[in-house]
Amino acid sequence: MSANPAGKPAKKNHTASAYCQTPIGFLRVSGNDKWIQAVEFCEQPGPQADSIPEPLLLACRQIDEYFAGKRRKFEVPLSLRGTAFQKRVWAALRKVPFGRTLSYGGIARAIGHPYSGRAVGGANHRNPVAIIVPCHRIIGHSGRLTGYGGGLWRKQWLLDHEKKVSGR
Repeated sequence: MSANPAGKPAKKNHTASAYCQTPIGFLRVSGNDKWIQAVEFCEQPGPQADSIPEPLLLACRQIDEYFAGKRRKFEVPLSLRGTAFQKRVWAALRKVPFGRTLSYGGIARAIGHPYSGRAVGGANHRNPVAIIVPCHRIIGHSGRLTGYGGGLWRKQWLLDHEKKVSGR
C-alpha cells in the first residue's frame, strides 16, 4: 500500500486519492472522510496528499489483503453515483461469490429484468469501483470474457487469482 504512511487525519469532507500498488498495476482510490467514491486503474501514482481519509486507507489495506489471498469480501463505506438501475446492478455484482462468475443475463435475471442483459453490460461498464464491486466476475453467456475497463488481461488475472485462492 502506498497510501500516506504518516497516517495524518484528513480534513473533513476533503476529496482525496490514495494509490495502491498491486500485481496488476496501480489503483487510485478516491473519496472523502466518509466514503469511497471510485477505484480505478492508473499507470502511475499521482501526487501524494498530505492527509488521506480513513476510508481510503481502509480500502487500500483491504485491497492489499485481497491480492495477498486473505480477503474475499470488501467492507468499506461506498457512495456510488449512478442511475437507480445502475445501482441495482452494482448491488447484484457485490453478491456474486468470490471465485465464481455470472453472465450479464444472470445479473439481469437477479435484478428482475430478465431481458436487459445489454443494459446490465452498460451498467457494469460504468462501475466506478473496480475490484471492490467485482464487475470482473461478469462474463458473456457463452463463458467468453468480454470487456473490462482495466483491460481483458487484468480481468483474466483477477479471475485466475480468485480461482486459485478459492481452490476452484
